[in-house]
Amino acid sequence: MMRAAVLDGPGVISIAQVDRPEPRPGEVRIRLEGCGVCASNLEPWAGQEWMTYPGEAGGLGHEAWGQVDAVGDGVGEFAVGDRVAALSYRAFAEYDLASAAMTVKLPPALEGQPFPGEPLGCAFNIFRRSDIRAGQTVAIIGIGFLGAVLTKLATDAGARVIAISRRQESLDLARHYGAAETIAMHDHWQIIEAVKALTGDGLCARVIECVGKQWPLDLAGELVGFSGKLVVAGYHQDGPRQVSMQMWNWKGIDVINAHERDPQVQMQGLREAVEAVASGRLDPAPLYTHRYPLERLGEALDATRDKPGNFVKALVTFA
Repeated sequence: MMRAAVLDGPGVISIAQVDRPEPRPGEVRIRLEGCGVCASNLEPWAGQEWMTYPGEAGGLGHEAWGQVDAVGDGVGEFAVGDRVAALSYRAFAEYDLASAAMTVKLPPALEGQPFPGEPLGCAFNIFRRSDIRAGQTVAIIGIGFLGAVLTKLATDAGARVIAISRRQESLDLARHYGAAETIAMHDHWQIIEAVKALTGDGLCARVIECVGKQWPLDLAGELVGFSGKLVVAGYHQDGPRQVSMQMWNWKGIDVINAHERDPQVQMQGLREAVEAVASGRLDPAPLYTHRYPLERLGEALDATRDKPGNFVKALVTFA
């Protein structure tokens, strides 16, 4: 048996004792060390018309890392005891199953460090899709976990990053990761004028929207220069969006939805993230600001929604 979190209804989570899963051919079972809490968890937590309850045991968790505990038939690349990150989908539990093809070994350099692989890999895939080049001005709207990592990657690529976010703590974090300029995200038109002033009215070659709400998407369109690229990294899962197609059309911009669903591409980003963190090129430690045991998952979700103090990312960890 194992403990697993069950979303019983909007704002209601229980900890259940459920059967420990057995790996099928091609799968590994992971004894989890931890799992990150994703902003995409918030809509099910709040309750949406399309949700059904109760959810699967462990079902919101998809940012897992831990040690291989058992292997299924046909798995030769992993052994019991290997420390791994995986793209698995029931990871708010003590154990989860993952396809061996969606699992990557963590090198000794990462021993003892948390590694929520899914969002780290997501950031690297977004960066690749953004086609950022040295000398460009890049605006990043929303400096949470994704926005901070993208700030670092864009800066290292030689771009000038303008970070735009609501909280001063977020703007300070963007500076830590290399942002050249920061703008408080309070007034739509003042932000546009500030970016125009910083770019000589040329606006930005790349704008990455990392919030997943209507206003930041509207703002992103305004900040892209002619023939630039608007990169949608925010997860827009709470309803339809309206866009200014007239403006997008006039500027001749490319609009890139940077969410990857191809498993091979997802794994490419994950492997790139492992290499970058293991080599020291990226230090995500300042982003892991809050940790909770499984029994306090509800508090972790509330903190992800409310962002108290210096909050960036919550991790649910297991003893």
